[in-house]
Amino acid sequence: MADNLTRLNKYLSEVGYCSRRKADDLIEQGRVTINGQVPEMGTKVAPGDEVRVNGELITPPKKDNVYLAFYKPIGIVCTTNPKEKKNIVDYINYPTRIFPIGRLDKPSEGLILLTDDGDIVNKILRARNNHEKEYLVTVDRQITQDFIERMSNGIPILDTVTRKCEVEQISKFVFRIILTQGLNRQIRRMCEYLGYEVVKLKRIRIMNIELDVPVGKYRHLTPEELNELDRLTGESTKTEEASLDKKPAPKKAEKKERKSPKNSTKDPKDFKRINRRKKQS
Repeated sequence: MADNLTRLNKYLSEVGYCSRRKADDLIEQGRVTINGQVPEMGTKVAPGDEVRVNGELITPPKKDNVYLAFYKPIGIVCTTNPKEKKNIVDYINYPTRIFPIGRLDKPSEGLILLTDDGDIVNKILRARNNHEKEYLVTVDRQITQDFIERMSNGIPILDTVTRKCEVEQISKFVFRIILTQGLNRQIRRMCEYLGYEVVKLKRIRIMNIELDVPVGKYRHLTPEELNELDRLTGESTKTEEASLDKKPAPKKAEKKERKSPKNSTKDPKDFKRINRRKKQS
């Protein structure tokens, strides 16, 4: 807990309010308060403390969020769970708390994004239309035109049929595929359905972010990449909302009129007597 404490004069300096010497003068003059109390010289500020100078609330500037493009090696698990020895967070060992956006299977390699910004995670995961993910896949058998066409037009896996996607043959055993959905082990299951086994799977792009770092290394996203990412996710959100607006309202169940049974043996007068008793009660 003590590691999170900062001397008051240092705090005022770090947030850009004044120099440490000036801060010492303000503290001596009783013009600084912590949680409504005038502190002594040398008092430390804890996270969440309310610091004021002449009644003005002093807050640290908003920190910049972290956005990383990382080349995940084979064998690293996309989890923040410390119980997993090969979790991605421990592997990167970034100085502040970050978490992966989405996932990439343990036996797969390639691009994955990490951040400390929960808002962009939600935006990307909701960006169904523009959330393209591009892969290079190596399989154990020679690729045929029939394989390419069937992969492109949807494969029945996990009680559904995969969306149509772009598939291109690169060599005898390698193809490129662009998905806009993220079913569990999707590419591997699609290949298995057609009698192929994935030997190597590498993700090379997520939306507008390209894989351009060595294995096991990361880089920060550029402002241009972040702006384009924001544009793509924004367009997807609008498209999704528009599609929801176009959906017709559910029809109300029509009330069925009560009719006397066609083959009823009761006299119609009996029904009138029953209805009269119900009204009187």
